[in-house]
Amino acid sequence: MKIKLLIVSLSIFNLAFAQKTKETALSALDAKSEKYGEIAQEIWGYAEMGYQETKSSSLLQTTLKEEGFKISTGIAEIPTAFVAEYGSGYPVIAILGEFDALPGLSQQAIPEKKSAGKVAGHACGHHLFGTASSAAAIAVKDWMKANKQSGTIRFYGCPAEEGGGAKVYMSREGLFDDVDVALHWHPSSQNAASAAAALANISAKFRFYGVSAHAAGAPEMGRSSLDAVEAMNVMVNMMREHIPQEARIHYVITDGGKAPNVVPDFAEVYYYARHNRRDVVRGIFERIVKAAEGAALGTETTMKYEIVNGVHELLPNLTLQKLVHTNLTKIGGFNYTEQEKEFGNKIAISLGQDELNEKRALEVQPYKETARAYGSTDVGDVSFVVPTVGFGTATWVPGTPAHSWQAVAAGGTSIGNKGMMVAAKTLTATAIDLFSNQDLIKKATTEFEERRGKGFIYKPLLGDRAPALDYRK
Repeated sequence: MKIKLLIVSLSIFNLAFAQKTKETALSALDAKSEKYGEIAQEIWGYAEMGYQETKSSSLLQTTLKEEGFKISTGIAEIPTAFVAEYGSGYPVIAILGEFDALPGLSQQAIPEKKSAGKVAGHACGHHLFGTASSAAAIAVKDWMKANKQSGTIRFYGCPAEEGGGAKVYMSREGLFDDVDVALHWHPSSQNAASAAAALANISAKFRFYGVSAHAAGAPEMGRSSLDAVEAMNVMVNMMREHIPQEARIHYVITDGGKAPNVVPDFAEVYYYARHNRRDVVRGIFERIVKAAEGAALGTETTMKYEIVNGVHELLPNLTLQKLVHTNLTKIGGFNYTEQEKEFGNKIAISLGQDELNEKRALEVQPYKETARAYGSTDVGDVSFVVPTVGFGTATWVPGTPAHSWQAVAAGGTSIGNKGMMVAAKTLTATAIDLFSNQDLIKKATTEFEERRGKGFIYKPLLGDRAPALDYRK
Protein backbone atom coordinates (compact mmCIF):
# COMPACT_ATOMS: atom_id res chain seq x y z
CA MET A 1 0.00 0.00 0.00
CA LYS A 2 2.83 2.41 0.92
CA ILE A 3 4.60 1.58 -2.32
CA LYS A 4 1.42 2.32 -4.31
CA LEU A 5 0.94 5.65 -2.51
CA LEU A 6 4.59 6.52 -3.15
CA ILE A 7 4.22 5.75 -6.86
CA VAL A 8 1.04 7.85 -7.08
CA SER A 9 2.69 10.73 -5.21
CA LEU A 10 5.74 10.62 -7.45
CA SER A 11 3.50 10.55 -10.52
CA ILE A 12 1.60 13.63 -9.34
CA PHE A 13 4.88 15.37 -8.52
CA ASN A 14 6.38 14.55 -11.90
CA LEU A 15 3.23 15.74 -13.70
CA ALA A 16 3.25 19.03 -11.80
CA PHE A 17 6.96 19.47 -12.48
CA ALA A 18 6.51 18.71 -16.18
CA GLN A 19 3.83 21.37 -16.47
CA LYS A 20 6.29 23.93 -15.18
CA THR A 21 9.19 23.31 -17.54
CA LYS A 22 10.18 25.26 -20.63
CA GLU A 23 10.05 22.08 -22.68
CA THR A 24 6.41 21.55 -21.78
CA ALA A 25 5.59 25.11 -22.76
CA LEU A 26 7.10 24.42 -26.18
CA SER A 27 5.20 21.14 -26.50
CA ALA A 28 1.98 23.00 -25.73
CA LEU A 29 2.66 25.21 -28.72
CA ASP A 30 3.00 22.11 -30.91
CA ALA A 31 -0.41 20.96 -29.69
CA LYS A 32 -1.94 24.29 -30.72
CA SER A 33 -0.12 24.67 -34.04
CA GLU A 34 -3.23 23.93 -36.10
CA LYS A 35 -5.25 26.56 -34.23
CA TYR A 36 -2.59 29.22 -34.68
CA GLY A 37 -2.20 28.27 -38.34
CA GLU A 38 -5.90 28.92 -38.86
CA ILE A 39 -5.64 32.34 -37.19
CA ALA A 40 -2.64 33.30 -39.32
CA GLN A 41 -4.37 32.24 -42.53
CA GLU A 42 -7.49 34.17 -41.62
CA ILE A 43 -5.38 37.32 -41.29
CA TRP A 44 -3.60 36.40 -44.55
CA GLY A 45 -7.02 36.40 -46.19
CA TYR A 46 -7.94 39.79 -44.74
CA ALA A 47 -4.76 41.41 -46.15
CA GLU A 48 -5.48 44.78 -44.55
CA MET A 49 -3.09 47.68 -45.08
CA GLY A 50 -1.56 49.93 -42.43
CA TYR A 51 -4.00 51.53 -39.98
CA GLN A 52 -6.85 49.71 -41.75
CA GLU A 53 -6.28 46.35 -39.98
CA THR A 54 -9.62 46.35 -38.14
CA LYS A 55 -10.40 42.63 -38.59
CA SER A 56 -6.81 41.47 -38.07
CA SER A 57 -6.38 43.47 -34.86
CA SER A 58 -9.77 42.35 -33.55
CA LEU A 59 -8.99 38.66 -34.15
CA LEU A 60 -5.71 38.85 -32.20
CA GLN A 61 -7.37 40.83 -29.41
CA THR A 62 -10.10 38.20 -29.09
CA THR A 63 -7.52 35.38 -29.09
CA LEU A 64 -5.58 36.98 -26.23
CA LYS A 65 -8.65 38.08 -24.27
CA GLU A 66 -9.98 34.51 -24.27
CA GLU A 67 -6.68 33.46 -22.67
CA GLY A 68 -7.09 35.87 -19.75
CA PHE A 69 -5.15 38.88 -21.01
CA LYS A 70 -6.28 42.39 -20.13
CA ILE A 71 -6.71 44.34 -23.37
CA SER A 72 -6.13 48.09 -23.82
CA THR A 73 -7.29 49.31 -27.23
CA GLY A 74 -6.89 52.43 -29.34
CA ILE A 75 -3.56 53.28 -27.74
CA ALA A 76 -1.42 56.21 -28.95
CA GLU A 77 -4.48 57.55 -30.82
CA ILE A 78 -4.36 54.57 -33.20
CA PRO A 79 -7.65 52.61 -33.51
CA THR A 80 -6.01 49.28 -34.44
CA ALA A 81 -3.15 49.42 -31.92
CA PHE A 82 -3.51 47.57 -28.62
CA VAL A 83 -1.69 46.11 -25.64
CA ALA A 84 -2.57 42.74 -24.07
CA GLU A 85 -1.18 42.18 -20.56
CA TYR A 86 -1.00 39.36 -18.05
CA GLY A 87 0.52 39.47 -14.56
CA SER A 88 1.95 42.38 -12.63
CA GLY A 89 5.23 43.84 -11.45
CA TYR A 90 8.86 43.27 -12.44
CA PRO A 91 10.13 42.13 -14.83
CA VAL A 92 8.04 43.36 -17.76
CA ILE A 93 8.74 41.39 -20.93
CA ALA A 94 7.19 42.69 -24.15
CA ILE A 95 6.57 40.72 -27.33
CA LEU A 96 5.91 42.80 -30.43
CA GLY A 97 3.42 41.75 -33.09
CA GLU A 98 2.52 43.16 -36.52
CA PHE A 99 -0.37 42.45 -38.89
CA ASP A 100 -0.43 44.92 -41.82
CA ALA A 101 -0.22 43.94 -45.50
CA LEU A 102 1.39 45.67 -48.47
CA PRO A 103 -0.54 47.37 -51.30
CA GLY A 104 -0.58 45.91 -54.79
CA LEU A 105 0.68 42.44 -53.91
CA SER A 106 -2.47 40.35 -53.93
CA GLN A 107 -1.57 36.73 -54.63
CA GLN A 108 -3.07 33.27 -54.37
CA ALA A 109 -1.34 30.57 -52.32
CA ILE A 110 -0.08 28.82 -55.44
CA PRO A 111 3.42 28.62 -57.01
CA GLU A 112 2.62 30.92 -59.92
CA LYS A 113 1.87 34.62 -60.08
CA LYS A 114 -1.91 34.94 -59.91
CA SER A 115 -3.87 37.66 -58.13
CA ALA A 116 -6.33 36.82 -55.38
CA GLY A 117 -8.36 39.88 -56.46
CA LYS A 118 -7.55 42.04 -53.44
CA VAL A 119 -5.83 45.42 -53.16
CA ALA A 120 -3.05 44.14 -50.89
CA GLY A 121 -1.15 41.02 -49.85
CA HIS A 122 0.99 39.79 -46.95
CA ALA A 123 4.30 40.05 -48.80
CA CYS A 124 6.21 40.63 -45.56
CA GLY A 125 4.48 37.89 -43.58
CA HIS A 126 3.01 40.07 -40.86
CA HIS A 127 0.02 37.72 -40.54
CA LEU A 128 2.54 35.17 -39.27
CA PHE A 129 4.38 37.78 -37.19
CA GLY A 130 1.34 38.84 -35.18
CA THR A 131 0.05 35.31 -34.71
CA ALA A 132 3.36 33.78 -33.58
CA SER A 133 3.92 36.61 -31.11
CA SER A 134 0.41 36.14 -29.71
CA ALA A 135 0.99 32.40 -29.42
CA ALA A 136 4.24 33.01 -27.54
CA ALA A 137 2.61 35.49 -25.14
CA ILE A 138 -0.07 32.89 -24.34
CA ALA A 139 2.50 30.11 -23.84
CA VAL A 140 4.54 32.31 -21.49
CA LYS A 141 1.39 33.23 -19.59
CA ASP A 142 0.58 29.55 -19.07
CA TRP A 143 4.13 28.91 -17.85
CA MET A 144 3.93 31.87 -15.45
CA LYS A 145 0.62 30.62 -14.10
CA ALA A 146 1.93 27.09 -13.55
CA ASN A 147 5.02 28.41 -11.76
CA LYS A 148 3.32 31.26 -9.90
CA GLN A 149 5.92 33.45 -11.54
CA SER A 150 5.83 37.13 -10.67
CA GLY A 151 6.20 39.71 -13.42
CA THR A 152 4.33 40.86 -16.51
CA ILE A 153 4.08 39.50 -20.02
CA ARG A 154 2.78 41.94 -22.65
CA PHE A 155 1.83 41.62 -26.28
CA TYR A 156 1.99 44.85 -28.27
CA GLY A 157 -0.33 44.91 -31.28
CA CYS A 158 1.60 47.18 -33.65
CA PRO A 159 -0.14 48.32 -36.87
CA ALA A 160 1.30 49.89 -40.00
CA GLU A 161 4.94 48.83 -39.82
CA GLU A 162 5.13 49.19 -43.60
CA GLY A 163 5.69 52.94 -43.69
CA GLY A 164 3.17 54.00 -41.06
CA GLY A 165 5.45 53.85 -38.02
CA ALA A 166 2.95 52.90 -35.30
CA LYS A 167 5.75 51.88 -32.92
CA VAL A 168 7.17 55.40 -33.18
CA TYR A 169 3.93 56.90 -31.87
CA MET A 170 3.72 54.16 -29.24
CA SER A 171 7.29 54.93 -28.15
CA ARG A 172 6.55 58.65 -28.12
CA GLU A 173 3.56 58.00 -25.85
CA GLY A 174 5.81 56.24 -23.34
CA LEU A 175 4.15 52.85 -23.75
CA PHE A 176 7.50 51.04 -23.55
CA ASP A 177 8.99 53.11 -20.72
CA ASP A 178 8.40 50.47 -18.03
CA VAL A 179 9.38 47.51 -20.23
CA ASP A 180 12.59 45.64 -19.30
CA VAL A 181 13.10 43.70 -22.55
CA ALA A 182 11.28 43.75 -25.89
CA LEU A 183 11.28 40.67 -28.14
CA HIS A 184 10.36 40.53 -31.83
CA TRP A 185 10.92 38.40 -34.89
CA HIS A 186 10.32 38.58 -38.63
CA PRO A 187 9.38 36.18 -41.41
CA SER A 188 12.30 35.33 -43.68
CA SER A 189 13.69 32.79 -46.12
CA GLN A 190 16.11 31.39 -43.53
CA ASN A 191 16.51 30.85 -39.79
CA ALA A 192 18.92 33.37 -38.30
CA ALA A 193 19.42 35.15 -34.97
CA SER A 194 22.55 37.16 -35.60
CA ALA A 195 22.83 40.80 -34.61
CA ALA A 196 20.68 42.78 -37.03
CA ALA A 197 20.84 46.29 -38.43
CA ALA A 198 18.30 48.66 -39.95
CA LEU A 199 18.44 52.04 -41.62
CA ALA A 200 17.05 55.22 -40.13
CA ASN A 201 14.39 56.57 -42.45
CA ILE A 202 12.35 59.73 -43.04
CA SER A 203 9.49 59.60 -45.53
CA ALA A 204 7.33 62.47 -46.75
CA LYS A 205 4.76 63.41 -49.37
CA PHE A 206 5.57 66.57 -51.36
CA ARG A 207 2.49 68.27 -52.82
CA PHE A 208 2.69 70.92 -55.52
CA TYR A 209 -0.14 73.29 -56.44
CA GLY A 210 -0.23 75.00 -59.84
CA VAL A 211 -2.76 76.49 -62.28
CA SER A 212 -4.77 74.36 -64.69
CA ALA A 213 -5.27 75.36 -68.32
CA HIS A 214 -5.79 73.79 -71.74
CA ALA A 215 -2.42 72.28 -72.59
CA ALA A 216 -2.76 73.15 -76.31
CA GLY A 217 -5.21 76.07 -76.39
CA ALA A 218 -3.78 78.19 -73.57
CA PRO A 219 -0.60 76.63 -72.18
CA GLU A 220 0.78 80.05 -71.22
CA MET A 221 -2.03 80.38 -68.68
CA GLY A 222 -1.03 77.19 -66.87
CA ARG A 223 1.56 76.44 -64.23
CA SER A 224 2.21 72.71 -64.12
CA SER A 225 2.47 71.02 -60.75
CA LEU A 226 3.79 67.96 -62.58
CA ASP A 227 6.66 70.06 -63.96
CA ALA A 228 7.49 70.93 -60.35
CA VAL A 229 7.54 67.24 -59.34
CA GLU A 230 9.78 66.37 -62.29
CA ALA A 231 12.10 69.28 -61.57
CA MET A 232 12.36 68.20 -57.95
CA ASN A 233 13.14 64.63 -58.98
CA VAL A 234 15.89 65.78 -61.36
CA MET A 235 17.54 67.84 -58.64
CA VAL A 236 17.33 65.05 -56.07
CA ASN A 237 18.76 62.55 -58.56
CA MET A 238 21.73 64.88 -59.17
CA MET A 239 22.13 65.14 -55.40
CA ARG A 240 22.82 61.40 -55.17
CA GLU A 241 26.43 62.03 -56.24
CA HIS A 242 26.94 64.21 -53.18
CA ILE A 243 25.57 62.13 -50.32
CA PRO A 244 27.22 59.28 -48.35
CA GLN A 245 27.37 56.13 -50.45
CA GLU A 246 25.50 54.16 -47.77
CA ALA A 247 22.47 56.45 -48.15
CA ARG A 248 19.37 55.55 -50.13
CA ILE A 249 16.77 57.85 -51.69
CA HIS A 250 13.71 56.55 -53.53
CA TYR A 251 10.42 57.99 -54.65
CA VAL A 252 7.19 57.35 -56.52
CA ILE A 253 4.89 59.86 -58.19
CA THR A 254 1.54 59.23 -56.53
CA ASP A 255 -0.41 61.83 -58.52
CA GLY A 256 0.80 63.34 -61.78
CA GLY A 257 -2.43 64.72 -63.23
CA LYS A 258 -5.43 63.16 -64.91
CA ALA A 259 -5.27 63.99 -68.63
CA PRO A 260 -2.44 65.01 -71.01
CA ASN A 261 -4.39 67.93 -72.44
CA VAL A 262 -4.96 69.52 -69.03
CA VAL A 263 -2.11 71.30 -67.28
CA PRO A 264 -2.22 69.61 -63.86
CA ASP A 265 -2.87 71.97 -60.98
CA PHE A 266 -1.95 69.30 -58.40
CA ALA A 267 0.80 66.68 -58.27
CA GLU A 268 2.33 64.64 -55.47
CA VAL A 269 5.56 62.70 -55.03
CA TYR A 270 6.30 60.35 -52.12
CA TYR A 271 9.95 60.21 -50.93
CA TYR A 272 12.05 58.00 -48.65
CA ALA A 273 15.51 58.94 -47.37
CA ARG A 274 17.59 56.33 -45.53
CA HIS A 275 20.96 55.97 -43.83
CA ASN A 276 22.35 53.96 -40.92
CA ARG A 277 22.58 57.13 -38.80
CA ARG A 278 19.54 59.22 -38.02
CA ASP A 279 21.49 62.50 -37.97
CA VAL A 280 22.66 61.88 -41.55
CA VAL A 281 19.09 61.13 -42.61
CA ARG A 282 17.96 64.44 -41.14
CA GLY A 283 20.59 66.29 -43.19
CA ILE A 284 19.68 64.48 -46.42
CA PHE A 285 15.99 65.15 -45.89
CA GLU A 286 16.63 68.87 -45.37
CA ARG A 287 18.36 68.95 -48.77
CA ILE A 288 15.42 67.13 -50.38
CA VAL A 289 13.13 69.83 -48.99
CA LYS A 290 15.36 72.51 -50.53
CA ALA A 291 15.09 70.75 -53.89
CA ALA A 292 11.30 70.83 -53.55
CA GLU A 293 11.37 74.53 -52.68
CA GLY A 294 13.60 75.24 -55.68
CA ALA A 295 11.30 73.27 -57.99
CA ALA A 296 8.31 75.26 -56.80
CA LEU A 297 10.17 78.55 -57.32
CA GLY A 298 11.29 77.61 -60.83
CA THR A 299 7.84 76.48 -61.97
CA GLU A 300 5.87 79.23 -60.24
CA THR A 301 3.92 76.72 -58.19
CA THR A 302 3.52 76.37 -54.45
CA MET A 303 4.66 73.43 -52.35
CA LYS A 304 3.70 71.85 -49.05
CA TYR A 305 5.12 68.67 -47.58
CA GLU A 306 3.98 66.24 -44.90
CA ILE A 307 6.33 63.96 -43.02
CA VAL A 308 4.61 60.58 -43.10
CA ASN A 309 7.08 58.55 -41.08
CA GLY A 310 10.49 58.68 -39.46
CA VAL A 311 12.28 55.79 -37.76
CA HIS A 312 15.56 55.31 -35.92
CA GLU A 313 18.24 52.84 -36.89
CA LEU A 314 18.34 49.57 -34.92
CA LEU A 315 20.34 49.47 -31.68
CA PRO A 316 21.84 45.98 -31.18
CA ASN A 317 22.03 44.15 -27.86
CA LEU A 318 24.47 41.24 -28.00
CA THR A 319 23.59 39.96 -24.53
CA LEU A 320 20.07 39.27 -25.72
CA GLN A 321 21.13 38.26 -29.23
CA LYS A 322 23.30 35.39 -28.00
CA LEU A 323 20.43 34.12 -25.85
CA VAL A 324 18.01 34.17 -28.78
CA HIS A 325 20.51 32.46 -31.08
CA THR A 326 21.03 29.69 -28.52
CA ASN A 327 17.27 29.10 -28.27
CA LEU A 328 16.69 29.18 -32.03
CA THR A 329 19.56 26.72 -32.54
CA LYS A 330 18.09 24.31 -29.99
CA ILE A 331 14.63 24.53 -31.54
CA GLY A 332 15.90 24.31 -35.12
CA GLY A 333 14.01 24.59 -38.36
CA PHE A 334 11.69 22.10 -40.05
CA ASN A 335 11.53 19.58 -42.87
CA TYR A 336 9.40 19.95 -45.99
CA THR A 337 6.76 17.35 -46.84
CA GLU A 338 6.67 15.98 -50.38
CA GLN A 339 3.81 18.35 -51.23
CA GLU A 340 5.77 21.29 -49.79
CA LYS A 341 8.84 20.25 -51.80
CA GLU A 342 6.80 20.30 -55.00
CA PHE A 343 5.47 23.77 -54.17
CA GLY A 344 8.89 25.02 -53.07
CA ASN A 345 10.63 23.74 -56.18
CA LYS A 346 8.27 25.67 -58.44
CA ILE A 347 8.79 28.82 -56.38
CA ALA A 348 12.57 28.32 -56.51
CA ILE A 349 12.49 28.00 -60.30
CA SER A 350 10.40 31.18 -60.54
CA LEU A 351 13.21 32.92 -58.64
CA GLY A 352 15.84 31.77 -61.14
CA GLN A 353 17.15 28.90 -59.03
CA ASP A 354 17.84 25.43 -60.39
CA GLU A 355 15.97 23.69 -57.58
CA LEU A 356 14.71 24.02 -54.02
CA ASN A 357 17.36 24.27 -51.30
CA GLU A 358 15.21 22.86 -48.51
CA LYS A 359 18.18 22.58 -46.12
CA ARG A 360 17.92 26.33 -45.51
CA ALA A 361 14.54 25.79 -43.84
CA LEU A 362 16.03 23.18 -41.51
CA GLU A 363 19.37 24.72 -40.54
CA VAL A 364 20.12 27.80 -38.44
CA GLN A 365 22.64 30.27 -39.84
CA PRO A 366 25.93 30.80 -37.95
CA TYR A 367 25.96 33.58 -35.37
CA LYS A 368 27.42 36.96 -36.39
CA GLU A 369 27.82 40.08 -34.30
CA THR A 370 27.72 42.58 -37.15
CA ALA A 371 25.31 43.12 -40.01
CA ARG A 372 24.78 45.45 -42.94
CA ALA A 373 21.56 47.43 -42.93
CA TYR A 374 19.29 47.37 -45.98
CA GLY A 375 15.71 48.10 -44.94
CA SER A 376 14.09 50.12 -42.18
CA THR A 377 11.72 49.28 -39.35
CA ASP A 378 9.92 51.14 -36.59
CA VAL A 379 11.35 48.55 -34.20
CA GLY A 380 14.38 50.84 -34.35
CA ASP A 381 12.62 53.39 -32.18
CA VAL A 382 11.69 50.73 -29.63
CA SER A 383 15.35 49.63 -29.52
CA PHE A 384 16.36 53.12 -28.34
CA VAL A 385 13.78 53.05 -25.53
CA VAL A 386 14.23 49.51 -24.17
CA PRO A 387 16.71 46.62 -24.70
CA THR A 388 15.37 44.92 -27.82
CA VAL A 389 16.23 41.75 -29.73
CA GLY A 390 14.89 39.95 -32.80
CA PHE A 391 15.47 37.11 -35.25
CA GLY A 392 14.04 35.56 -38.41
CA THR A 393 12.64 32.16 -39.35
CA ALA A 394 12.16 30.43 -42.70
CA THR A 395 8.51 31.12 -43.43
CA TRP A 396 9.24 31.54 -47.16
CA VAL A 397 10.89 29.26 -49.68
CA PRO A 398 14.69 29.70 -49.35
CA GLY A 399 15.93 32.51 -51.55
CA THR A 400 12.61 34.37 -51.61
CA PRO A 401 12.91 38.15 -51.27
CA ALA A 402 10.50 40.02 -49.03
CA HIS A 403 7.82 42.11 -50.74
CA SER A 404 7.41 39.60 -53.57
CA TRP A 405 4.47 37.56 -54.82
CA GLN A 406 6.45 34.44 -53.90
CA ALA A 407 6.52 35.59 -50.26
CA VAL A 408 2.76 36.10 -50.29
CA ALA A 409 2.20 32.66 -51.80
CA ALA A 410 4.36 30.74 -49.31
CA GLY A 411 2.90 32.70 -46.41
CA GLY A 412 -0.51 31.31 -47.32
CA THR A 413 0.64 27.69 -46.98
CA SER A 414 1.83 25.19 -44.38
CA ILE A 415 5.40 26.37 -45.07
CA GLY A 416 4.55 29.74 -43.57
CA ASN A 417 2.72 28.14 -40.66
CA LYS A 418 5.66 25.87 -39.79
CA GLY A 419 8.15 28.71 -39.81
CA MET A 420 5.76 30.73 -37.67
CA MET A 421 5.71 28.05 -34.97
CA VAL A 422 9.53 27.96 -34.89
CA ALA A 423 9.34 31.68 -34.12
CA ALA A 424 6.66 31.21 -31.45
CA LYS A 425 8.80 28.63 -29.70
CA THR A 426 11.93 30.79 -29.84
CA LEU A 427 10.10 33.79 -28.39
CA THR A 428 8.60 31.61 -25.66
CA ALA A 429 11.91 30.00 -24.70
CA THR A 430 13.66 33.37 -24.58
CA ALA A 431 10.98 35.02 -22.44
CA ILE A 432 11.03 32.09 -19.99
CA ASP A 433 14.82 32.35 -19.74
CA LEU A 434 14.56 36.05 -18.92
CA PHE A 435 11.95 35.47 -16.23
CA SER A 436 14.01 32.61 -14.81
CA ASN A 437 17.38 34.38 -14.86
CA GLN A 438 16.88 38.08 -14.25
CA ASP A 439 20.63 38.68 -14.18
CA LEU A 440 20.36 38.47 -17.98
CA ILE A 441 18.00 41.44 -17.91
CA LYS A 442 20.43 43.44 -15.78
CA LYS A 443 23.32 42.61 -18.11
CA ALA A 444 21.26 43.52 -21.17
CA THR A 445 20.23 46.81 -19.57
CA THR A 446 23.83 47.73 -18.80
CA GLU A 447 24.84 47.05 -22.42
CA PHE A 448 21.81 49.01 -23.66
CA GLU A 449 22.71 52.08 -21.63
CA GLU A 450 26.33 51.95 -22.80
CA ARG A 451 25.40 51.64 -26.48
CA ARG A 452 22.72 54.32 -26.33
CA GLY A 453 25.09 56.78 -24.67
CA LYS A 454 25.01 58.85 -21.52
CA GLY A 455 22.35 61.55 -21.41
CA PHE A 456 20.44 60.17 -24.40
CA ILE A 457 16.97 61.65 -24.90
CA TYR A 458 14.63 59.93 -27.32
CA LYS A 459 13.31 62.29 -30.02
CA PRO A 460 11.17 60.80 -32.80
CA LEU A 461 12.16 61.75 -36.34
CA LEU A 462 8.53 62.38 -37.26
CA GLY A 463 8.23 65.14 -34.67
CA ASP A 464 4.95 65.81 -32.92
CA ARG A 465 2.61 65.05 -35.80
CA ALA A 466 -0.50 62.95 -35.12
CA PRO A 467 -0.54 59.35 -36.39
CA ALA A 468 -0.79 59.32 -40.19
CA LEU A 469 -3.89 57.14 -40.21
CA ASP A 470 -4.70 57.93 -43.85
CA TYR A 471 -1.24 57.39 -45.34
CA ARG A 472 -2.45 54.39 -47.41
CA LYS A 473 -5.44 56.24 -48.82
